[in-house]
Amino acid sequence: MPELPEVETVRLGLQRGVAGRSVAEVSVGHPRSVRRHTAGADDFAGRLRGRTVLSAQRRGKYLWLPLDSGDALTGHLGMSGQLLVVPVDSPLQKHLHVRLRFADGGRELRFVDQRTFGGLLVVPDGDPVPPLLAHIARDPLDPEFDDERFVEAVRRRRTGVKRALLDQTLVSGIGNIYADEALWRAQLHGERPTDRLTRPAVRRLLAHSRDVLSEAVHAGGTSFDALYVSAEGVSGLFERSLNAYGREGEPCPRCGAPVRRQAFMNRSSFSCPRCQPRPRAA
Repeated sequence: MPELPEVETVRLGLQRGVAGRSVAEVSVGHPRSVRRHTAGADDFAGRLRGRTVLSAQRRGKYLWLPLDSGDALTGHLGMSGQLLVVPVDSPLQKHLHVRLRFADGGRELRFVDQRTFGGLLVVPDGDPVPPLLAHIARDPLDPEFDDERFVEAVRRRRTGVKRALLDQTLVSGIGNIYADEALWRAQLHGERPTDRLTRPAVRRLLAHSRDVLSEAVHAGGTSFDALYVSAEGVSGLFERSLNAYGREGEPCPRCGAPVRRQAFMNRSSFSCPRCQPRPRAA
């Protein structure tokens, strides 16, 4: 599933490609892609038609486009969703479900989703933040993220530190890939109890999380397959910089020990057994 760097890369492409433009026509080819818009596809299209996109915004893994009506086109990419800004005469993608054409006749916005786990909806009062996203915590790249509040919240929890990094009520946008990378840099095992972490240790982990996310955004995110691309259709390159995630059996770049894989919440965790030793039982 796309994480913060991938979604931020898409957001930047949307800001470049659709901000300031007026919607002329909306086509919904698959009702499942607008299933969260409970008023239906016709209402979805009607709320967009004639409206001007003001900007492209993000909270965690969610995107929204504030409109001049006060509403916001809100979306989640799910497992395979793509928001593409392409020439109007581009071949139609096999899994194209929603199209927005603009009054200036330039590039159009397409929502493509092979697995249809993602979706779009128009939310009233969507500026500055749509109400359905207000419960999601800010992410480490947000200028208003409160570092010390995060440090104290983590230390109050009684859970493993990786679970804390994935808790969207504590911090948003950090998914499985970047949690493993931040923990590797901080030399912490994901099962380390949060209530036994010192404040400097949590601050160090937060700093590494911020660095990993920033570097990944700069590289355009991580593309393990063709399903994740930027709004311009370009794959991300951060996979080349991964130190732990997906590197089972390869030597740790820091100490040379083989990277290990463990089952974790129906997914996998990757870590170095030497640099990131398992915590001792209390």
